[in-house]
Formats: sequence, C-alpha cells, structure tokens
Amino acid sequence: MLEEKIITQAIIDSFYSKLRENLEVDVTICGAGPSGLVCAIELAKRGRKVAIFERRLSIGGGMWGGGMFFNEIVIEKEAKGILEEAGISLKEYKKGYFVADAVECVCALGLTAKKKGVAIFNGMEVEDVLIRKDKIAGLVINWSAATYAKLHVDPLSIRAKFVVDATGHDACIVKVVREKLPVKFKIRKKVVLKESSLWAEKAEKLVEENTKQVYSGLFVCGMAANSVFGSPRMGPIFGGMLLSGRRCAYLIDSYF
Repeated sequence: MLEEKIITQAIIDSFYSKLRENLEVDVTICGAGPSGLVCAIELAKRGRKVAIFERRLSIGGGMWGGGMFFNEIVIEKEAKGILEEAGISLKEYKKGYFVADAVECVCALGLTAKKKGVAIFNGMEVEDVLIRKDKIAGLVINWSAATYAKLHVDPLSIRAKFVVDATGHDACIVKVVREKLPVKFKIRKKVVLKESSLWAEKAEKLVEENTKQVYSGLFVCGMAANSVFGSPRMGPIFGGMLLSGRRCAYLIDSYF
C-alpha cells in the first residue's frame, strides 16, 4: 500500500541530502547547456566536485530544438570524439560535417554527467555571486519560479573554488559581476556582452579562443564566451560549444 506521506518524505530527505552535500564544491557551473555539461563531465573525470545550476526545468540549453525545431544538430570532426565518448551516434553528412540527434545528445550528456558524479540542480537561478578577497568564491541562488513570479524571497549561497558562466547568449553571471561589483576584469579585450550576427565559421573558431578566466575565479564558456566579447553566434552547429566546455575544464583543472 502506497502512503503519500512516505513519498513526500522520500523526496524531501533525498533532495535535502543532495543540496547539503553540495553547499561547498570545487566548481559551480551556471547553465546546463552543451558547454556546461561537457565542462562538468571533464572536471568530474578528473576527480573534481562539480555542481550545475540550471534555471529551466530542462537541461540541454538550445540543443533540444536543433535548427528551427528540426531536432538534428551538426558538429565538425574536431568535436565528434566528445559525443562518441558519451555513446552518441553520428552520421557523416559530407566530409567534415557530422549530424547527431539533438534529443539523444542532451540525454546522453546529462546521463554521463550524472554517472560521473555531477550534481545537477534544475529550476534554480543564480542571482548574485560571492566575492572574497578580490576573487569570485561562490554563487547566490534562488528558485527560478520566485524570480518569474517577482516574489521577494531571500536566496541561499553556495561556496566554490571556481565559477563557470555557461548561461548562453545572456552571459548572466558576467553581467552580475560587471553591474553589481566594483571589479576589474582580468582581460585586455573589451567586455561587450552582446553577440554579433550569425557567422558559423568565425563563431566556431572564436568560441574556444574566448573560453577563459575573465575575473579571478570566474570562467566563461560556450555562447556566453562569445557574447562577452561580442563575437558572432553560430546557429545549430555545436562542435564549438563542446570544445569550449572541454577547454574550460582543462583551464580550471590546471589551478588545482
């Protein structure tokens, strides 16, 4: 016989335990899109404790819809190994162009992240950062539903050695840092925070180059990296996103 009280207790106890175990981590990643998921997987493979905070209920960012709801994505050959490692099927369309099912990609990357020990918190939004001794030291989080409903609900905080802005076009975390904190970015290039028009070839090359530490303890990857520097968007080709996530993980891991 099922008892509703026990069902509720199981959910509360399990979630409370997961959240409590991730109040202090090595790396927090803001955004569970393709670059954020790959970054988390690569860090977890290296023994780092990683938590992802995603404001939507679903992970995967813009990957689900492929191009204009045609749920297929394209990647270049340089990134195919990342998807193959997660068990994702790829078909070569033309030399150097590989096609993958968008839904399979999201599900496989999410499962791989969980199997590697990454904690994923969906429905949570990052509204601020912690800063200690001129270094980003964690996140300030709240329920996305509270933000959408414009409710005044005080947030909670998560401590982390490093924070990754993988929030896509909006580059939400970099915006918070620039607007709310008296900081100077650790980069010579101008912080633009608005991507330019679609140019797949250029954008795919620049997204890896733009993946870097922009302030002490704060890294950017994926479309957030291109947005920060005003680089083009790339549309439904995702190889650069995957490579950016991997590069971000390598850069962070070098600090441990």
